[in-house]
Amino acid sequence: MDEHSPIPVELEELTLALLHCRSEVARLREREQLFSTLLGSVNAVLWAFDWQQQRVIYVSPAYEQIFGRSAALLLADYDEWRNCIYPDDLDYAAESLAKVLDAGAVESREYRIIRGDGQLRWLNDKCFISHQSAAGQAQIIVGIAEDITEKKRLEGELHRLATTDVLTQSSNRRHFFDCALGEFERARQFGTPLAFLLLDIDDFKQINDRYGHQMGDRVLQRLAQCGASVLRRGDLFGRIGGEEFAALFPGCEPALAGQIAERLQREVKRLGFAHQGKSFGITISQGLTSLERSDQSLDALFARADAAMYLAKRQGKNQIVRG
Repeated sequence: MDEHSPIPVELEELTLALLHCRSEVARLREREQLFSTLLGSVNAVLWAFDWQQQRVIYVSPAYEQIFGRSAALLLADYDEWRNCIYPDDLDYAAESLAKVLDAGAVESREYRIIRGDGQLRWLNDKCFISHQSAAGQAQIIVGIAEDITEKKRLEGELHRLATTDVLTQSSNRRHFFDCALGEFERARQFGTPLAFLLLDIDDFKQINDRYGHQMGDRVLQRLAQCGASVLRRGDLFGRIGGEEFAALFPGCEPALAGQIAERLQREVKRLGFAHQGKSFGITISQGLTSLERSDQSLDALFARADAAMYLAKRQGKNQIVRG
């Protein structure tokens, strides 16, 4: 064939096909690069899991950032994922993943992980069966795991602010009575003992007038700390008024409740305060009562304890009166 011979049609078509393929490859590379960039910018872990083989077949770049662990190790061994889950949450994480096989999807499952550097993090994981998982084929579960640690921290802080007295860090009135009502109903249902205590700082107005409100706040804080140290685990303690506090003792017989109140009375008397070279102490008046068969509401216990506390005031303060 000389140089002036026409190019065969087959060669021309092949050339055009090669040019088209090169163009498609270039477009695919651009798409792959764009896809990788998008995955790298998502602050969540995209993953795919082969259920039959029990192995992770894909994990996005965010895994190493959020988990602080090697993606290569995870792809090589599924135990890498299991081993990073907080022990108390491991059973839940495994069971909720298995539910995807029956339900088709799990919209939200929250559990904790331990990062490679030891940090504890919260995850919200959404997962579902891939639509490409047909009958007889491998069942692929895909999902997205988002770090919600900051959200959990804010939720905890909001709950603390909503349930805690800011000054004394004990339960506020609303939270105390919400919890106390639940304990009252359980005690009524199961026939278990329950004791209710009210206490008030004696002559608190004089403390404020003589030493100032800042010292008065300090007295309230120290009293709350004293109450927290004396009560048993599971007891409730809260500030329900200016200088008035309440305690609830679930599962506590009257004799034991009396002993706790007496111990609190002694510990409060041991508290010492100093202001401009002058020292002083405080005392409290307490009203104590226990659940009776005839009590139909928590208000009945509160009323008896309240009446007993004011009787303690009238009888000279610094004492415990049973109601």
